Amino acid sequence: MANDMLASVVATLYDNSTHGEDTYLIRDLGGGCFLDAVMDGVTGHGGEEASRSVAEALEAANITGPEDIVAALEEQNADFFQVGGGRFLLTTVSVALFLGGPLYIISAGDSPVFHLRGGEHRQLSGRIGGILRMGTAKAIGAGADLNLHRAETTLEPGDQLITASDGVTDNVNPAELAALIRDCATPEAASAQVKSAIDDRLERGITPELLGGRFRHDDQTAIFRFFR
Repeated sequence: MANDMLASVVATLYDNSTHGEDTYLIRDLGGGCFLDAVMDGVTGHGGEEASRSVAEALEAANITGPEDIVAALEEQNADFFQVGGGRFLLTTVSVALFLGGPLYIISAGDSPVFHLRGGEHRQLSGRIGGILRMGTAKAIGAGADLNLHRAETTLEPGDQLITASDGVTDNVNPAELAALIRDCATPEAASAQVKSAIDDRLERGITPELLGGRFRHDDQTAIFRFFR
């Protein structure tokens, strides 16, 4: 099956009840192409407004390639920095863009993206447990110049893609996340599995030692996309 014939199904996990600063966007670009994005606004720094504004900009943008994403994010960064001076209007963003060829990842900040295939998982952006894993990209609005992390990978039938905020991945580490969804038949089942694991840890007040041994209260957002 050629990449331009790949079909996918998608579901979300979205609990914005802690700070109300996460936002996500799922945009169907036709012909199996899509844009998935997760924004995690920085608490106490206009995060809700910033994350919502980035989602609106990505929704409105004319997307013909990854450079259109870069242009939209650079414009948002300039606007935020002009108003907030690097201290206000701050948000992460992680974008997964598929236009029939490679999968493009474009991100700023710590919201991770994972690609699962054949029992293995790769982290394409973001960080886990406070440790920066992929570059040093700052949040949108944090500086006059926007330092974006970019990556590409190929997609095949059977692949699974997770685009998330750290409210998910600070409470379920990558290996556990992969194990939870690997055998799920649908993205809806994956979302339910992950949410159940997070809720169980909230009830018990613990997380794996890798993540500091305690639960982190935060908004929880994830987009699960399965390829067929």
